Amino acid sequence: MLSPKFKIAIKTSPYKAYEIAHKAELHPSTLSKLVCGIEKVKERDSRVLKVAKVLGIKPEECFEKGKEVTCET
Repeated sequence: MLSPKFKIAIKTSPYKAYEIAHKAELHPSTLSKLVCGIEKVKERDSRVLKVAKVLGIKPEECFEKGKEVTCET
């Protein structure tokens, strides 16, 4: 599951979500699906780690064990 810190980093980034996705070599809809929990992630998911690199956060700060992630609107 994605950590709150990861989701906050996306929201507070100076880049728009689609720009983060492109910099991480992901399709913007893929990033959205990951954040909303439509696509489940496992710890060390390479897609999440690519986004973390763009955001400048540590890999271990991206994942939270044992909690469900839902999309906030």
